Amino acid sequence: MAATAAAFLDGQQITTTQCGLCGTEIAGVNGRYSCGVCGWTNPWWEGTSTLPGATDYDQG
Repeated sequence: MAATAAAFLDGQQITTTQCGLCGTEIAGVNGRYSCGVCGWTNPWWEGTSTLPGATDYDQG
C-alpha cells in the first residue's frame, strides 16, 4: 500500500496561479484550484492531468 501511495504522489505537481475572482495568489495540485479567500474554484477540466475514475480505486 505504501508503494502505491508513493507512486501516486510522485505524479502530483504543486502549481500556483491567481484566483479568477479576487486575484489572490493560490496553489493547487495539477492545475486544479480553490481559493480560500473568496471560494472560487476553477472547472475540473482545466487541470493538467486526467482525474482517476471510480474503477481506478481498489475497493477491497
